[in-house]
Amino acid sequence: MAPEAPARSGKVSSARNRALLVNFFRRELTTRYLGSVTGLAWALLSPLALLAVYQFVFTHIFKATSFAGQSFLAFVAVALWPWLAAQEALQRGTVSLASYAGMIRKVAFPHEIVVLASVCATFALQFAGYLAVLVVLVLAGEPIHLAGLVVAVPVWLILVVGAVGITFALAALQVFVRDVEHVLMPILMILMYLTPILYPLSLVPQDLRGFVAANPFSWVVARLRESLLDGQLGLHASDAIALAVALLLFAGGRWVFRRLSPHFEDFV
Repeated sequence: MAPEAPARSGKVSSARNRALLVNFFRRELTTRYLGSVTGLAWALLSPLALLAVYQFVFTHIFKATSFAGQSFLAFVAVALWPWLAAQEALQRGTVSLASYAGMIRKVAFPHEIVVLASVCATFALQFAGYLAVLVVLVLAGEPIHLAGLVVAVPVWLILVVGAVGITFALAALQVFVRDVEHVLMPILMILMYLTPILYPLSLVPQDLRGFVAANPFSWVVARLRESLLDGQLGLHASDAIALAVALLLFAGGRWVFRRLSPHFEDFV
C-alpha cells in the first residue's frame, strides 16, 4: 500500500493547483473587468473606438475603401482585435506577479498559475468581444463567414499558447528587471506596424515582404482573414509549423520562469 501514497499526494496537489488556477482566473475577471460596469464597458468598447478611428483615418483621409476585395472595416476588424488581445495579455501578464506579492512571500504554490490566469482571463474576455464584433459586422452587411470560426478558434488557441510562453519569460524577468514593462510597450507598438493588420501583405515592398511574413503574428492575421473573410476552411502546412512554434515558445518561457521562480520571494 505504501507506493500509492506518492500517487495520491500528486493527485491532491494537481487538484489543488487546478482549483487555484480557477480561483485566480475568476479573480482576474472580477477585479479587472467584471467588477465594475465601466471596466467591462471599456474592455469591450476601447478596441471598437480604436477601430472607428482607423476606419475614419484610412477611408476618409487616405481613401482606402477596400483591401484585397474586402471592405476596410472587415479587413482590419478581423485582425485588429486578436492583436489587441495579445498585446493586453502580454502587458498584464508581465506585471501580474506584483499583484500577488504578499501571497508569493507567504504561501508555497506554483507561481506560474498567476501568469497563466492573467493571460487566459484577458484572452477569454477579448475573444467574447471578438465574437460580438463579428456578429455586429454580419448585421452591418459585411461578408463575414461565421463558419470560418472552426479555423479561427484553433488559431486563437495557438495564439494563446504562444502568448503564455512569452509572458512566462517576461513576467519572470520583470521581477528582477523592473524596466521590462516599460520597454515592452514601444516594442509592441513597433511590432503592430510590422504586422499586416492595417494593410495587406501585398503592399509591402518585395524585398521586405519575407521579413514581414516571418512575423509569427502575420500567420495569425492571414489565417483569420482566409477563414472569416474568404471562407477557406482547409488546413495548411503552416498550421503545424505555427503550432510547433507556439509550443516551443510555451516550453521555453516556462523553463525560464521555473528557473527563476525559486528566487521570486526575495525580489517580488
